[in-house]
Amino acid sequence: MRRTALLVSATLLTGLLPFAVAGPASGADDPAPVPVDNFEGEIPFANPPAEGIFTWGSDTDDPPTLELAARGDAPQGEKVLSGTYDISGYGGFTHDFAFDKPAHDWSASKGIRFWWDGRNNGKKVNFELKDGGANGEASELWTTSFTDDWTGWKQLEIPFTDFTYRTDYQPVGGIDQVLGLTEMWGYALTLPVGGADQFAMDGVELYGKADQSLRANVVTDAAVYPVEEGRSAAVKITVATTGSAPIDEPVTVAYETAGGTGESGKDYTPVEGELTFPAGTASGTSRTVTVATLRDKAGENAETVPLKLTVTGAKAPAENPQVVIDAHGLPYLDPKLPVKKRVADLLSRMSLAEKAGQMTQAERGALTTPGDIASYDLGSLLSGGGSTPTPNTPEAWAKMIDGFQLRAQATRFQIPLIYGVDAVHGHNNLVGATIMPHNIGIGATRDPQVAYEAGKVTAAEVRATGIPWDFAPCLCVTRDERWGRTYESFGEDPALVESMETVIQGLQGAPSGKDLKRNDKVLATAKHFVGDGGTEYGSSTTGTYTIDQGITKVTRQELEAVHLAPYRDAVDRGVGTVMPSYSSLDILGDSKGPVKMHADAAMINGVLKDRMGFDGFVISDWQAIDQIPGDYASDVRTSVNAGLDMIMVPYAYKDFHKTLSDEVTAGRISAKRIDDAVSRVLTQKFKLGLFEKPYADTSGASAIGSAKHRAVAREAAAESQVLLKNAGGVLPLKKSQKVYVAGSNADDIGNQAGGWTITWQGSSGKITDGTTVLEGMRKAGSAVTYSKDASAPTDGHDVGVVVVGETPYAEGIGDVGNGNDLAFSAADRAAVDKVCGAMKCAVLIVSGRPQLVGDQLGDIDALVASWLPGTEGDGVADVLYGKRAFTGQLPLTWPKSEAQLPINVGDSSYDPQFPYGWGLTTLTSVPGGGTSALKALAVAAAVAEKAGSETAGRAIVTKVRLLVQQKMGQTITAASAKPFADADHLLLTGRYGQAVAKLTAAYRAV
Repeated sequence: MRRTALLVSATLLTGLLPFAVAGPASGADDPAPVPVDNFEGEIPFANPPAEGIFTWGSDTDDPPTLELAARGDAPQGEKVLSGTYDISGYGGFTHDFAFDKPAHDWSASKGIRFWWDGRNNGKKVNFELKDGGANGEASELWTTSFTDDWTGWKQLEIPFTDFTYRTDYQPVGGIDQVLGLTEMWGYALTLPVGGADQFAMDGVELYGKADQSLRANVVTDAAVYPVEEGRSAAVKITVATTGSAPIDEPVTVAYETAGGTGESGKDYTPVEGELTFPAGTASGTSRTVTVATLRDKAGENAETVPLKLTVTGAKAPAENPQVVIDAHGLPYLDPKLPVKKRVADLLSRMSLAEKAGQMTQAERGALTTPGDIASYDLGSLLSGGGSTPTPNTPEAWAKMIDGFQLRAQATRFQIPLIYGVDAVHGHNNLVGATIMPHNIGIGATRDPQVAYEAGKVTAAEVRATGIPWDFAPCLCVTRDERWGRTYESFGEDPALVESMETVIQGLQGAPSGKDLKRNDKVLATAKHFVGDGGTEYGSSTTGTYTIDQGITKVTRQELEAVHLAPYRDAVDRGVGTVMPSYSSLDILGDSKGPVKMHADAAMINGVLKDRMGFDGFVISDWQAIDQIPGDYASDVRTSVNAGLDMIMVPYAYKDFHKTLSDEVTAGRISAKRIDDAVSRVLTQKFKLGLFEKPYADTSGASAIGSAKHRAVAREAAAESQVLLKNAGGVLPLKKSQKVYVAGSNADDIGNQAGGWTITWQGSSGKITDGTTVLEGMRKAGSAVTYSKDASAPTDGHDVGVVVVGETPYAEGIGDVGNGNDLAFSAADRAAVDKVCGAMKCAVLIVSGRPQLVGDQLGDIDALVASWLPGTEGDGVADVLYGKRAFTGQLPLTWPKSEAQLPINVGDSSYDPQFPYGWGLTTLTSVPGGGTSALKALAVAAAVAEKAGSETAGRAIVTKVRLLVQQKMGQTITAASAKPFADADHLLLTGRYGQAVAKLTAAYRAV
């Protein structure tokens, strides 16, 4: 799923926040303005921590150009700050105050103002303040925006009361989420996207006199107060101040129950009055207003009772709180009824607007206001990659999601949200969670139990933070290693992918869905339907992507055998949701040409739902319907009619809700199609038990990142290691050896975890808790010297270990040709040359796909494909030091050169560096006996196949494979590689006798 990192959501941020553009309105008693920037040359262009102005952007093209330009019409002085920009992702500039000097105190002022040279382009500009924290890059971000809808210079005044806390992105954990103004570190502007333009600004200064409403505010402990009919709701009203100082002027709060759907005197007893917080009242002082509800005997929808608050002397709450009398006595609320009856009853009561809401999924950071959850009857929210609460802790996740669920209680039927995340290798958005190897490593284990256990741990950690839905697993069959999503696949063979689908039971439990109510299970998502791993290189039209989101061209036979097969198994396993691919499908010979999967009714309605019998719901990918040809109404109509049941419209939830309703009203989408979609969504919500328990059950939170869970990840990492070469028995290492460790990925938790870790793209460095490969080796071995670039002296060491490979990426950003290739970096190549030239060496490749070793292979004694092992580097050390045997096998064909790609098991022409299924072992005696042993094992394999004994069949074929590998050694030829690879596919499909026959052919070909 594509995720625009929420740090960069300029479009979102600048579109959400109100901003009043005004000319100077200073009062007679106001103090003189305080200059911040005059742009006459007093502030340099410099990066933090020095005082200065600097630019930033999503890529090299997005940072604007800046200059101090002399202008005759400059509002102040002779120069202005001007620049040009042409931004596709995000970009802007910042003025950070010096880190080594005290922060600035702006608390005496009313607001900030500056001159802006209007272009009248109608675009919004985001203006941001940096408040509190250690420095300008570790401060809280407070934001507002203005629309450039005039021409020429205009002075804009922004009261500090207009700024709101950024909930979509904070670089650090929340400091206090109060705009204190006593420790200010600067400001930033995010410029508009979507076209080249220029700007100019001048005279940034503080103006006006601060009033108490800036320093004091009135808050309630919740926005919504659900209460059972006949009981009372207690609304706690609190006065709070910046810095916790007592208030110096009285604050009054007048209150009254008014409006709403509840009827005064019938549903509740009306209340009215006034609270006074006298001068000197301590910050945090609270008063309580009680609203009593009245009981009757009739079943009813939920009813709202707003409590109107009028505040004098402080800033009022952003919204009035409302008491909600819970829905009661209706059949859909009865957990004893069958799910089907509950769904039918609820559906019969819903309006079109409510049904449209259930089909709408928004990004949590894109909500204009949390009240939109009820206003639009939203069915779902998600966290995109890197969309996390602050601080990023299990407690904060649960609190955030409970807050969203509380909002859903203010709707007529109190239908709970279903919250989703991309937990693709553990709860990977959460700092401190257990991060599993990516799927490509799980596929290398060839162990369905490992996949199951990984899913089980992931589900437990995800559900413990209040999240019931996981956008995983990816069941793509990757066919070209140039694809930036290769590591999300279990492998290139559909039989291997199917064998790893035990992960679905790890996530969901029983295929019937009976376990989904448990506090350690989540709804799983099979993605991306169908063919996303088969896109043709060069076919993508998304930005600079080369293969991701491109076109999969296959015959119908290839489609069925390769790409559809894993989905048949997933449906049989009861997977709850399916996500279509961004890619297009071109079935050769059907004369239709490429069809976007989100628009492919024949595949979604016809194959998935009708033929396969999928009874869950189909969720779109991130903004994916926008890629369907046509206008927005057409996109909505086409995708829903094609079988999509819920649409991920992260920022466009309002437009989608209205458009969907309009299309149904106009008859272009049938009411029957809507009812089918909503029924599917509601069914899963009932199965998950969300109507009875919408809030987080955090009883399992103590197990997040626990030793028990990390032990599962450690075992998975160990089993995923594939030993490609081991000349002279360099591995396993001995504890008595002096080991020299080098390479870019030896000591980098971010690199070994890969993309989709804490943020969408992932990042290098200490981004979460865990053990690096180096740390694992230091615990396992006695004498380890580390030099990342191999610059330290190599003398006196017995063996070298060089850990090289890729840095993190996700999706099409990682496509080869989009700034990436399959070769070692110059630094990694140099480290390999130096270490392997000085001593016996083992090279570990930490990557999401094969890397081209080329002419260095002959200088390397031992070569290991480590994939992306996650946070448990101890697992890698376990096999390096012989605590566990190497048992992993290649889930992909390892090519000799990029020119060979795509290359896959079953190809008619097949001459790889290492064939699919290759994997040497340690600590195990390789069977001997040559052809006579092969004949005997062939007979045993035939018996096991006839008896249907998977355990015996796998054991026999494994013995034969090890025997054949020993003879093949490093002289792998096309004649031996092809039958060797074919044998592994046959093994996975239960044809043990044929697998042994293929391995025998490989043996004879050596």
